[in-house]
Amino acid sequence: MLDISSRVRVHVETLLAAQNDMGVCDAFQQYAPARKPDAMNAPHPPKVAGTDPTIPPPAHTAAPVPGPPPVPAPGGPAPGALLQDRLAGWVSDLTTLHELTERLARTRTLDAALQELLRAGAALVGARRGLVVLESGDAPGPGTTVGLGLARADLGHIETVPRGALPYGRLLDTAAGLPGGEGEIVHPDLFADDGLDPRHREVAARLGYAASYALPLTTEATGRLGAAVWLYDEPAEPHERRRHLVGLYVRYATEHLARLTELEYTRACMTTIAEELLPSRLPRVTGVQLAARHRTGPRGGGDWYDALPLPDAALGLAVGSVTGSGPSAVAAMGRLRASLRAYAVMEGEDPVAVLSDLELLLRLTEPARSATALFAYCEPALRKVTLAGAGHSPPLLIGERRTEFVETSVSAPLGMLACWEAPSVEFETEPGETVLLYTDGLLHRTGDPMDRAFARLHAAAAGVPRTLRRDPGAVADHVLRTVLPDGLDMEDGTEDVVLLAARFD
Repeated sequence: MLDISSRVRVHVETLLAAQNDMGVCDAFQQYAPARKPDAMNAPHPPKVAGTDPTIPPPAHTAAPVPGPPPVPAPGGPAPGALLQDRLAGWVSDLTTLHELTERLARTRTLDAALQELLRAGAALVGARRGLVVLESGDAPGPGTTVGLGLARADLGHIETVPRGALPYGRLLDTAAGLPGGEGEIVHPDLFADDGLDPRHREVAARLGYAASYALPLTTEATGRLGAAVWLYDEPAEPHERRRHLVGLYVRYATEHLARLTELEYTRACMTTIAEELLPSRLPRVTGVQLAARHRTGPRGGGDWYDALPLPDAALGLAVGSVTGSGPSAVAAMGRLRASLRAYAVMEGEDPVAVLSDLELLLRLTEPARSATALFAYCEPALRKVTLAGAGHSPPLLIGERRTEFVETSVSAPLGMLACWEAPSVEFETEPGETVLLYTDGLLHRTGDPMDRAFARLHAAAAGVPRTLRRDPGAVADHVLRTVLPDGLDMEDGTEDVVLLAARFD
């Protein structure tokens, strides 16, 4: 006689062991079949002196083999088939969770992760629309609200409902959204709820949803991060198995969102610090118009620019880049820029002396760091420019009759040689011509070899429309968008980008 129960028991134990190895066995304990020892097949110790002591089996022995299953009713499914269906369900759930978490892990921005959370959650609970609200009590700044299948106007209507009447408001403002709290808020039929807020009823009727299911975005490690709500077009609610799966998914998603939130906050802080170390506004000098554009990388880089009035109605222009990225590079950039301003005020008419002093300071105070820099001493009344560069890309002269790179001497970056010195270059501009200074990040972000990147930059400058040439800001924007097309100028890149344009009247 075929022992179906023994075979099924072996497969169940094998699956549970594999699930324990994968760390997700606890996710499916509720589906584990109950098993009771069979008293008829249990070993009986011998009776001694008329007693029948109960001696537990040793811990290392195998569990008793359960007895045969009950005889199914005629025409009903066999027990083995039922367990096989249950096993297939577990494997399907594991596969689904694995695929969804893998897709979520591939997101690199907070917005993309929120959209992926809403889409995956909607598929798990069987909804069509939803929204997620990030509102951590620890992170500064306003909350973030993202919708799935909801336009901005729809989100605006939802925000007119009193906060305490909305599921996410209850999760965020009460202990329900904390670890160990209520955990979920289910409204299977909003319009059948006599206690529903009148404004909530009006908004639900306007937007066409009749039920909702909400979960907090919270874990023991991250605390309360926000809440997610999925909306149903008809009265409905997810069954127990769907709730269990979406709960596991949201737990992982919360940890991923917490990491991305911290990363975005760090990036914002680095961008703010870098911007504060650069000029808050450019000076106004007779005979010249100035404009600057700056794009900071995600980790914060050391590219900088400066423009400062000098004695005798002169103007000093500078761009540079410090090696490395992160807080240390940003701090070094601030120190270098402040030092160059001091040297420019004292001896700005000699750009070689300014860069020589800067190189000596860098070599003595930060011997492990190098930097590139370019300093130009401008006399707007004469439209004359005297400049010197240390390992920096040459400026670009843009005019009606010519678009060309300024010939500068080849020189090593600051901090690379025991004693830096290079000859300066002097040239004059025509009325209406623009001198464009930039950092190497503009060229590196193209992804092209340097010769092709220089050619792309030259073509972009030569193609500036005549109607834009009177505005140095428009010239810089056109060059930036042309060299880095398809929005690459606004995306985060590994390199900082700086452009400083000076148009001489």
